[in-house]
Amino acid sequence: MSKGTGECSNRAVAPNTHTFHLSIGECAVTLEDVALILGLPTDGLPVTGMTMSSFEALEAECLHQFGVALRKSDCRGSCIKLTWLRDLKENLHLTGEIGIQRYVKCHIMLLIGTILFGDKSGAGVHWKFLPLLREFGSIIQYSWGSACLAHLYRALCWASRVDCKEIDGPLTLLLGWAWIRLPYLSPVPREPRSFPLANMYRIRWRNWERGDRRYRYMKLADFRKAFDEFQEGEFVWVAYAVDRMDPNIIPAEIYMHSVVWSATVPLVSFECIEWHATDRYRRQFGFIQGVPHEERNLDKAHGEVLTDPKNLNWAMAPTHYSWVMHWKNRYRHILSELPMPSQHPLDTYMHWYRGKFGNRLILSNLVGEENDEGNQDLD
Repeated sequence: MSKGTGECSNRAVAPNTHTFHLSIGECAVTLEDVALILGLPTDGLPVTGMTMSSFEALEAECLHQFGVALRKSDCRGSCIKLTWLRDLKENLHLTGEIGIQRYVKCHIMLLIGTILFGDKSGAGVHWKFLPLLREFGSIIQYSWGSACLAHLYRALCWASRVDCKEIDGPLTLLLGWAWIRLPYLSPVPREPRSFPLANMYRIRWRNWERGDRRYRYMKLADFRKAFDEFQEGEFVWVAYAVDRMDPNIIPAEIYMHSVVWSATVPLVSFECIEWHATDRYRRQFGFIQGVPHEERNLDKAHGEVLTDPKNLNWAMAPTHYSWVMHWKNRYRHILSELPMPSQHPLDTYMHWYRGKFGNRLILSNLVGEENDEGNQDLD
C-alpha cells in the first residue's frame, strides 16, 4: 500500500512525514483514526519520562505496583516478559480496590506490549511505561493515542527500508485504517456496529473467507495494479461522517477533544518522536488541500532508539525537549480552512504533487527499480 514512507526509505518521499503516496495525493493514519479505531485518548500529557537501567529499580517498581518482585529471569534486557505479566494477571485476587487496580495495570501493560507498542519479538514490554501507571486515576490523562501513532510511524519508517522483511507496531490500527479508507481491500463489506471500530474489523478478518471468494485468488501483483490504476473517489477522505457511520456507535466523550486530531505537531513516546503532518493531507479533515509547507526536520530526535538501557529523562533531553513543548502547545497548531482563491487549489496541489514525485507514484515502476538494484547486487 505504501509508496515509501519516511526518510529511511530510498524513494522520493517527504522525510519525517510517513505518509502514503497515492496517485491522487498524500494520505496517512491520523489521530482521528487512532481515536475511532482503537478508542484511545488522543489529547493529554505526552507519554514520556524517565528510563532507567537498574534491575533493582525495576524490581522496586513492580513490588510497589503489583506487590510482587520479579526475578531477572522474568526480564529480557529492559523488558518485562509478557509471560510473567500473564501469570501475574491470572493469579491476582480481585477482592479489593488494590487487587482490581493491579489487575487493570497488568492488562494495560499486556495491551502495550502486544496491540499498541509491540515489537517483532512479541515476547516482552519495555518497563519504561510502568511508572506512568503509578497513580491509577492519572492513567487516562496521557495521550496514549498519539504515542501509539508515533510507534506506527516509526514502524512504517523502518519497514520502508529495502532490506526490511517484516513490520511490527500497532498493525491492528494500520489494517483497520486500510479497510476503512480503501473499501475495495475489504472482503466483507459491513457497516460498523460496535466501538472501538477495531472490534468489527478483527471479526471481519477472521471471517473473510465466507465473503467474496475472489479475494482468495488475488496476488500481490493484482493489488499493485489496482494502486497504479487508482482514481479519485476510491480513497475515502472523510471516513467517519454521519453518512458513512451511525453516530450513535461512537461515544460522545471521544469527540470532546476532537479538535486536536488535525494538529500539525510532533507525536511523543519517550525516545520516539514522529511528525503528524496534517497540512499534507487536509482532505482527511474535510478541508481543501493546497501546496503544503516544507517538511519539518526532526533532526536528532528522529531515529533515536532505545535498544540499550539508558538513565535519561526523555522529557528534558536536549534533543526532545522542544518537541515535547511543541506537543504541549498543540492547540496553537490546529488546521483551519484555507481561504478560497480564484483558482481551485486542489488543481495547483496536484500539479505540484505530480511534478515533485512524478513516475514514482506508479508502484510497478518502483518494484522494477528495486528488482534491478537487487540484480546489480547479485552481479
